[in-house]
Amino acid sequence: MQREMPEHLHPNATSSPVAGDLWVVLRAPNDVLVFEVADGLGVVSEHGVVPDGAHIRVGEYAGRTLWATRVDADEDLAVRGAQFVHARQIIGALDPDQFSAFARARMLVEWHHTHRFCGACGAPTVIADGEYASVCAACDLRSYPRISPVVIVAVTRNNQILLAQPIRAGRPMYTVLAGFVEVGESLEQTVAREIAEEVGLTVTDLAYAGSQPWPFPHALMVGFTAQYASGEIVCDTTELVEAGWYSADALPELPPHGSISRTLIDAFVATHAAR
Repeated sequence: MQREMPEHLHPNATSSPVAGDLWVVLRAPNDVLVFEVADGLGVVSEHGVVPDGAHIRVGEYAGRTLWATRVDADEDLAVRGAQFVHARQIIGALDPDQFSAFARARMLVEWHHTHRFCGACGAPTVIADGEYASVCAACDLRSYPRISPVVIVAVTRNNQILLAQPIRAGRPMYTVLAGFVEVGESLEQTVAREIAEEVGLTVTDLAYAGSQPWPFPHALMVGFTAQYASGEIVCDTTELVEAGWYSADALPELPPHGSISRTLIDAFVATHAAR
């Protein structure tokens, strides 16, 4: 079944950018061109300094066509009042609309960059008309933007929440546990496996808490809450520096606002603070 989309998200509704269109400009591997706006920072801009090269229609933003492009890692753009920043550094500074535009742009640009050639026969691909699909000109194989589901879980025990410091964080930041869904797993099975593998615990009373697209590079974070059931914390040292139970009034360094991990932690704090 073709993945049809409404006209405002039609990838080929216009064949090329025109004056007045908006842009999200990305630089390999994870930088985004950031501008100062009235209420903080923004990544959607009308600035016309856009390199020649591949671009993709993201959809609409504030009633105008939004495009995204990706420049080389060593390329710089002389745009007044703008600079390239690692996207993770500014997530909490973007309002929901800006973050949504960035997430869609980042995922589509990544897909477009990694599907320029067919995975079956190696021939060049083109973007399909009317849907986000790369189509092989030789064998007609269709490839769609990749979305990788990830579970992220706030585990609580009485008035405490389980937080861990991931090795990959690169700084002493503590967050709730998360992990990719493996082939053949349900979300519930992934939660049970990840908690057992990373900290040696079992959980119960699993409940859905929300979701968030996470464009690093193409994840969908599926949030849950769960209650501690049994076990003692034994960290997987290939994934975590340490893990522990924390009360709402004695939390360590946390992820930035704007991330689903911080949303889950803030929900715990709102329920358990000053108890």
